[in-house]
Amino acid sequence: MAEFQARDKLAFLLSLVPWLIEHDGANVAEAAAHFGVSPQQIRDAVELIAVSGIPGDTDSYQHGDLFDINWDAFESNDEIVLTNLVAIDDSPRFSAREATALIAGLQYLSSLPENAGSATLASLTAKLSRGASAEPAQVGVEEADDSGRGTTLALIRDCVARGTQLELDYLDSAGNRERRRVDPLRVESFDDDWYLRGWCHLREAVRTFRLDRISNAVITDAPIEHRASEVRLPDRLFDGSPEDLEVTIEVAPAAMPLLVDYLPEGAASTDADGRIRTTLRVSHFHGLKRLIASMPGVAVVVAPASARSAVAEWAAAGAARYR
Repeated sequence: MAEFQARDKLAFLLSLVPWLIEHDGANVAEAAAHFGVSPQQIRDAVELIAVSGIPGDTDSYQHGDLFDINWDAFESNDEIVLTNLVAIDDSPRFSAREATALIAGLQYLSSLPENAGSATLASLTAKLSRGASAEPAQVGVEEADDSGRGTTLALIRDCVARGTQLELDYLDSAGNRERRRVDPLRVESFDDDWYLRGWCHLREAVRTFRLDRISNAVITDAPIEHRASEVRLPDRLFDGSPEDLEVTIEVAPAAMPLLVDYLPEGAASTDADGRIRTTLRVSHFHGLKRLIASMPGVAVVVAPASARSAVAEWAAAGAARYR
């Protein structure tokens, strides 16, 4: 028990020191409220910090090797002001390029509808800007389009949280548009695309809907009839069906992990002059076109001839637009 208490106290001190540095001049009551401890525990911790440090080259503590505080402010006003920091300023910092990359990622997250106005992301962005070894470059990330996918994503997530049915128009991979009523169960991302997984009342089965093919989505007042705990939601995002088309491709070995969601159970793979020949299952050749286009020079369609023709004609049509 004593060992656990010692580890707990150390973790508390390691959290308290950075907080005091960031909130210079904070009083005991503020620190106690933030960490959920008593004011006396804060006072005891501050006194312990003041006798902590790192020994210098002589292996003994000299002036400047210990933390120090403004004792007059502490004893008279319960104010905590650190006047000497040890080792904190020597800790590794992000380079300007690293901080810029992280800030760009945070700006993208902030642009998503569900993170609009997030104080946590804003605070973290500010800390990265201050804590980098040099000033990060100014970057900007375009905000999600509220009239398009961003709004649809927010609406569907709201529907999932409410547990109500969703009505939507869906354009499938074959180019057919149908009005669907769906019990939304889960929202997931795969590469750059977002997908809704839910029970389709039209098909009477679990289906996966790509968000950029959804339009005119409306939240209804009807509660969902099928819950995620009551239906089989495969771990794989794309689950095959008997109507799927089988396509043989050759792909570079390093790219095989990118195809795991398209490979049927027990798919055989053979070596083909340094590439891997395997079989995919796709619902329509349109999906195959997009898949092969995302892997230029890495994947090649072998059979059937109709699949090779569909991909070749689509690629040729795209190339012709540049001429």
